[in-house]
Amino acid sequence: MTSFAPDSIVLNRKLPLWYQVSQSLRASILGRRPQDPLRLPTEEQLAGHYGVSVLTMRQALKELEDEGLITRHRRRGTFIEPHVQRGAPVRLLGSVDAIVAQQSGMAARMLDHGKGPVPAELVEYFPDLDEVATYHRLRSDEKTGEPTNHARNFIRPELAERVDLADLARWPMTKVLRDVVGADISRITDTVEARLADPETARLLEVPLLSPILHYTGVTYDSDGRVLDVAVIHYRGDRFSFTVTLEAN
Repeated sequence: MTSFAPDSIVLNRKLPLWYQVSQSLRASILGRRPQDPLRLPTEEQLAGHYGVSVLTMRQALKELEDEGLITRHRRRGTFIEPHVQRGAPVRLLGSVDAIVAQQSGMAARMLDHGKGPVPAELVEYFPDLDEVATYHRLRSDEKTGEPTNHARNFIRPELAERVDLADLARWPMTKVLRDVVGADISRITDTVEARLADPETARLLEVPLLSPILHYTGVTYDSDGRVLDVAVIHYRGDRFSFTVTLEAN
């Protein structure tokens, strides 16, 4: 039986390995295509794929099993749950793969894209640019078709030249920039705040005007401290929550 092939990952030794592996595998699972196999490779095969011990791999799989993304059957193997609930909470622990995982697994429709002047509120992030490339997408639950969030990305024009719209229909911008474009992503700074739905957000997310939403801003930097992408996402308040875990050394 053919097994599902997860994406690769470059591990950061400063973060728990099981966490990085679980978030990378989570993103692969949520971003899988309908025709991809549901069966995962064995623990040993996955451990070899990620370059970790079987014990670390087992801990990562338990995290996904507890979340309901996979089911494990003795002697039969480990399988992706085909009807997993999208948009589940995710623990953010300083990993870019956690951001990718959180944004993955939803049907995305491009609302508009193009180039334009840097918005006034973003000038501080792009002081060297007169214009940026913009992408506006609406994400929906693949099972119910219910809208869950709408996202605007503002990226450097030279990166936009290598962005394929077909990739953005399947993957979040962070993954496209890192794994397809090959951008040098060093860190992402996240800000999440509660807001009230404005007319556009209320219409797109099909929620009452002035209902609570989560307003997320993610700023992606390269290793020189230059901003590559600013993501502004409005999430339905009844579908998402964010948990940040701080672990003592």
